[in-house]
Amino acid sequence: MINEKDMWGIVKQVMKGSMMRMIGLSFIICHLSFSVCACSEENDEEGEFDNWKERNDGKTDQWATRTNGGWYRKILTYTKNEQQSGLEIWDYIYVELLEKGSGTESPMFTDEVRVAYRGRYIPTKSYTDGYVFDQTYLGDFDWQTAEFVDFSPADVVTGFGTALMNMHVGDRWRVHIPYQLAYGASGNSSSSSQTIPGYTNLIFDIAVQNFWHLGEYPGIFKSK
Repeated sequence: MINEKDMWGIVKQVMKGSMMRMIGLSFIICHLSFSVCACSEENDEEGEFDNWKERNDGKTDQWATRTNGGWYRKILTYTKNEQQSGLEIWDYIYVELLEKGSGTESPMFTDEVRVAYRGRYIPTKSYTDGYVFDQTYLGDFDWQTAEFVDFSPADVVTGFGTALMNMHVGDRWRVHIPYQLAYGASGNSSSSSQTIPGYTNLIFDIAVQNFWHLGEYPGIFKSK
């Protein structure tokens, strides 16, 4: 026969166990709620290349609305002319003039041009200056230490070629190229170079050291 004292002891033990189970359950619920919230916040955060087309289109809009003149210019692609109807903002490259050279001539489509360059994407969360995908020099640009390479406007993307055909020896430009004048919607997946996603605007810092026409020797034709 259980006396009254023992009965109260049993009741207290049962209540204590129930309370501990409720505390444990509450802890689990709170933990799950926090995890769900954290996951939700993480999922809401924009990834490196999320909405990539829209972000690059928006950047082209920004370039196009800057005031044309002085040290900032817009230049129509060499594949079109100003007399054409229906020209769009992506038919232009947008140029910041970083350094003006002493040259007076510009390369032609089939010329060879000696340049140093750095190419990058538009800024993203991890790459606030834009991801650098190709370059011929490291750190700050220096005419004396940068590596220069030779190629023709005919052998590069339309936007890059357009820039070269408007530059002079000694010029250094920052060239903003809409993806329509770069690798378009499909991007560049060539095995010989780094893959560039579709809808990627390109930003190039380009310095022209020299150029020469077919049949001319580069060592004596022009120099910075």
